[in-house]
Amino acid sequence: MKEFIKNEMMVHIPLCSHKEPKNILIISDNSNKYENEVAKHTKISCVNIKNSLDALSKLEDDSFDVIISDVSADALMSSQINRILKSDGLLATNHSSLDNVDENKSYMNILSSYFKIIMPYNLGDGSTALLSSKEYHPTADLILQRADMLDDLDYYNCDVHIASFAMGNYIRKEYLGVIKN
Repeated sequence: MKEFIKNEMMVHIPLCSHKEPKNILIISDNSNKYENEVAKHTKISCVNIKNSLDALSKLEDDSFDVIISDVSADALMSSQINRILKSDGLLATNHSSLDNVDENKSYMNILSSYFKIIMPYNLGDGSTALLSSKEYHPTADLILQRADMLDDLDYYNCDVHIASFAMGNYIRKEYLGVIKN
């Protein structure tokens, strides 16, 4: 599968859901793939760190609008993410397949301590990610003009954005009460 699909979806879903993203944190051992997508947005600064609790602990409180992470966080890392995210912040993170129900429910329960909205979304390459938000709903608060005015995209657009959150009934039933939308 083409990697550009996942890169676009991990970056543009949260950046087009947040009202005014300015400060972005990327937690990845290979952040260049996401940096290239963030650069398609104007007036956004980007900080990159490796997947490290120590690096997170050194960041200032309330300093990021959006965090994009390649990894699911444990309870301690989630508390650090919450601390450095602003009060209307968003987290987009990879997670295990939706078929790993117990593992996902456990992770979503950790996130529910910090976020009003927790929704899985299809990355377009057969995998899924989680969007966790303190304020903005990823489909109701989609910034259509921003989503449609981005240049040099190969996959992402506002229709794909909304469609990526569609889940089958078996998933809705399995995650009832855990997915917060």
